[in-house]
Amino acid sequence: MVFFTTPELLEIGGLPFVSPYEKPTRAEALKYYRRVVDTYDLHIAFEEKVLSIQHEDEGGEQGRRPESPGGGGEMRLFEVETRSARGVRRIRLARFVAVAIGYYDHPNMIHVPGEDLPHVSHFYTEPHPHYRERVVIVGGGNSAAEAALEMYRAGAHVTLVHRHAALKPTIKYWVRPDIENRIKEGTIAARFGSCVKEIRPTSIVITRSDGEPEAGEGCGAGGAGGDVNGDEEIPADAVYLLTGYRADTDLMCRAGIRLTDRQGPIYDPETFETNVPNLFVIGGAIAGVETGTIFIENGRFHGERIIEVIASRAGN
Repeated sequence: MVFFTTPELLEIGGLPFVSPYEKPTRAEALKYYRRVVDTYDLHIAFEEKVLSIQHEDEGGEQGRRPESPGGGGEMRLFEVETRSARGVRRIRLARFVAVAIGYYDHPNMIHVPGEDLPHVSHFYTEPHPHYRERVVIVGGGNSAAEAALEMYRAGAHVTLVHRHAALKPTIKYWVRPDIENRIKEGTIAARFGSCVKEIRPTSIVITRSDGEPEAGEGCGAGGAGGDVNGDEEIPADAVYLLTGYRADTDLMCRAGIRLTDRQGPIYDPETFETNVPNLFVIGGAIAGVETGTIFIENGRFHGERIIEVIASRAGN
């Protein structure tokens, strides 16, 4: 993976990110972020899933502490319940919580039959297991384009399916000519203006897209529901549904955070504090369905502002 930005625009914590390349690689970024953790001796609990965020006195118990972001009484504590990879549960108490969960763990489902089959994935990792296999990639953005190119060069027979008449305009400028030329010469097959109707154990059924569905690339998500211009069955040993992702709104809603009509949390843009006092959102977690609005270059400044707010309340 190569980042779509320069090293200096990835820097955090005042530490320089040195790279010999104009755009750093995944390996360089991992090394840099480990150095940030070591430099500031950050305490990290790995392989723990947050199950809930709630105030320690929720449930109507007596002795409720006042909500006091600016003083005027003892501050209510949060209980953050987690479960480790080995099944161990624990509860941490916190005066402040920042939700920085991103959105990649929750793919946009396309809601068609066969989406749960074992050879179907919403996440792409590497191309090599698909050498000489027939692979169908659903999507028309950066993820789909880059996966198609990698798998083609690893010896896979790739077909790209996208509901629109052309690839998305947001594709990286150095990726676009590569994928467009491969499609033009026929080494990567493409089916534009098409949506997925069904996924079968050894094939995928697509049909012409009737309009532009709001979300997803499947007919069940708002595309054509029948044989508009005839179905096509494409052989497939593997199917990748690279149709985007969104934040875990369930966790935020259970914590008491209200959402906008675009499924993003309601928060103060100056402080990133939600409607729940002392509970903040940061980075991609604030995006809702507008995931293209938050990226590393602007999201990396959110934490600094939140820490300033927390520091100003530390003595309360």
